[in-house]
Amino acid sequence: MKNEDLRKVVFRKYEDGDGVCKIFRDLNGSLGLNTIKRWCKMVRYTGSIQLSTSPDAPRLARTSKTIEKVKHKLDRKKMVTTRRLAKKYGISKSSAHRILTEDLELYAHKMTIKPKVTEVQKNKRKKFVNWIGNNFRKEDTMRILFSDEKMFDLDDIYNSRNQRIWAASRDEADEQGGTKMRQKFLQKFMVWPGVCSKGVTPLVILDQRKVDHVEYIEKVLPIALKYGNDTFGEHWTLQQDGTKPHVHHLTQKWCRDQFPLFIDKNH
Repeated sequence: MKNEDLRKVVFRKYEDGDGVCKIFRDLNGSLGLNTIKRWCKMVRYTGSIQLSTSPDAPRLARTSKTIEKVKHKLDRKKMVTTRRLAKKYGISKSSAHRILTEDLELYAHKMTIKPKVTEVQKNKRKKFVNWIGNNFRKEDTMRILFSDEKMFDLDDIYNSRNQRIWAASRDEADEQGGTKMRQKFLQKFMVWPGVCSKGVTPLVILDQRKVDHVEYIEKVLPIALKYGNDTFGEHWTLQQDGTKPHVHHLTQKWCRDQFPLFIDKNH
């Protein structure tokens, strides 16, 4: 039922002697009780129901002209915020948000991070995949030990966006562990694991931030050799990435002499 029809119904029933509560019950929730009281008061004092503003007033913020401006802005610059749109076009943040979501039917997406791979790197990877496909059977790929390292620090992990402490004041939150103490110079260390279809090698903890080929040969490669021989026997392959300690000529020589098979830096 439209607003004008509701006003006619309330006016007629009030003129017939119905009370506010009876009109509210008869309309079965179509109008609020306070609205009916206000309208009945208008009838009692003025003899009609005259609203100060029409309920079907034209849009003042989400006009077709404003929507077109926002659309043109998005075509020129994809990354915009509702705050900047509201400030630029003189509308509220909620109106800017409704223009984006309801009028333009857009959704907000977070920016994703991907590795920046050049065409040379892409072609090299394709070449490597083809080389693997031509030289390794499926069962051979299950006998590859992958080597990699990761840097860690001794500082605790916390999420500044989602971790919250509910307290009455900032001082109380600090007493409950709301302060994160962060060192200026973090103590870091490197962890090396080897991963294969059968599991993970024993971890090797390297205290230095940068590991050279000498330390890599002395501390890491013997662990990988022992694990591979114990797990696969005499037929398995070591695959490393392209970091400097891995591609050093002494590292490559040690791998050629000790491992049953390994994928060298030329592949």
